[in-house]
Amino acid sequence: MYWEEMLIFASIMITLYLVRHGETEENAAHILQGQTPGHLSSLGREQAEKLREMLRSIYFNVLVSSDLKRCIDTADILNQERKLPLHQTKLLRERDWGSFTGRMIPTLQGITFPDDVETLEALLGRSAKFVAYLKENFDGMTVLAVGHGLVDRAIQSVVLGKPMKDIERMGNATYRILEIK
Repeated sequence: MYWEEMLIFASIMITLYLVRHGETEENAAHILQGQTPGHLSSLGREQAEKLREMLRSIYFNVLVSSDLKRCIDTADILNQERKLPLHQTKLLRERDWGSFTGRMIPTLQGITFPDDVETLEALLGRSAKFVAYLKENFDGMTVLAVGHGLVDRAIQSVVLGKPMKDIERMGNATYRILEIK
């Protein structure tokens, strides 16, 4: 009975290295990718290789990635020497831009979002589900997770209890460290 009670009070601790994928050809062309696959540019591959070197000395138990190509390709580069199990999840997908997907970002300034764009509330809800997924599956582990700019900000918002507008934008192939209890 004593040990069971102690387990109830034990806090779950996950160290999350949250990565944004490397630059894509679409990023460079200022195209709103949303939930399309995306294609790493040569610079994006170089960025991922440099990030792999930066993270070389850190031990990870598992690698989690968005199921979109640009993240899987970034994860594959980060994982070349580690050979970690790779878990793909739709929870890490970028915001769904609906009918804005594929359009040039500069042409969208000041335009009202159509109803088919994923709301920030839905994005934050999906991010909270991702945090719950980590707690259910990777308790006590150090997790390397590859996602996208907005979903990464939403995850930080959920974990840190801050509004998304207060979370600094992440550049391509950069990371943030979060402790999840």
